[in-house]
Amino acid sequence: MTHRKPRPPASVKPRSKNSIGRGKTTQREGRGRHRKPEKIYDFTEADNRIYDIFRHHDFGDYPHEKRHQLTRFYQILMQHQHKDNVTRLLTLRDVAIKHFIDCLMVDRFVDLRFPLMDMGTGPGFPGIPLKIHYPDRPILLVEGVERRVQFLKAVRDELNLKELNIIGRYVNTEFEYPIHSIITRAVSDVSDTLLNVSQCLQVGGYLYLMKGPNVDKEIFQAKEKWGQYYRLMNDIPYEIPATPHQRRLLVYEKINHWQRDSE
Repeated sequence: MTHRKPRPPASVKPRSKNSIGRGKTTQREGRGRHRKPEKIYDFTEADNRIYDIFRHHDFGDYPHEKRHQLTRFYQILMQHQHKDNVTRLLTLRDVAIKHFIDCLMVDRFVDLRFPLMDMGTGPGFPGIPLKIHYPDRPILLVEGVERRVQFLKAVRDELNLKELNIIGRYVNTEFEYPIHSIITRAVSDVSDTLLNVSQCLQVGGYLYLMKGPNVDKEIFQAKEKWGQYYRLMNDIPYEIPATPHQRRLLVYEKINHWQRDSE
């Protein structure tokens, strides 16, 4: 049987990775709707509220020092949101559950490999919470939007995060930075993501895709297109504790190198 090489899809502008939140709205030309948080809690109140949320959602034993850093990240995120669009989740509860806990859940199901690249990290998800969780492990944030890159650098400096590198690039077939472990909260179709990491993810490397529950069709299509190059190692369905939010964690291993067609 002859295997056809998948043809790269036409370039598309990356979409936001976050869910819609509540807040005040303004309009900025070229940047869509700019939604401002109605309230930003001071550190003590925010930290106490995040502690209560974590406890209610099965993260009650999360280390205090790491939670303090997440609390400070929440404040930086909301303060910056007043000036520029970085997230659509604007309440502390949504940030704590749909950003922080959602990102930290991955650690419960897989042993992540490092160095780890967060592809299309946006304002730092899942990369910043994972960096806080793994303070001594090297993580690389890759983001193509320059204003988000500057935000990520400010967060890194403010939280004094070590072993955290940031690259201002889109990950596509022109991106050839060699890496053995990639994670993304994947908005793109599975097949498109496998294509985009084809030149940077090394053979034997792992790709962790944080997806919603309805990905069976994407998995089937990815196997048809990419079965010669990637193997689905794990497909883990789960819920964020004490919520109706369903997730799927897909883990792919790269088994063969895909060479781009010559122009």
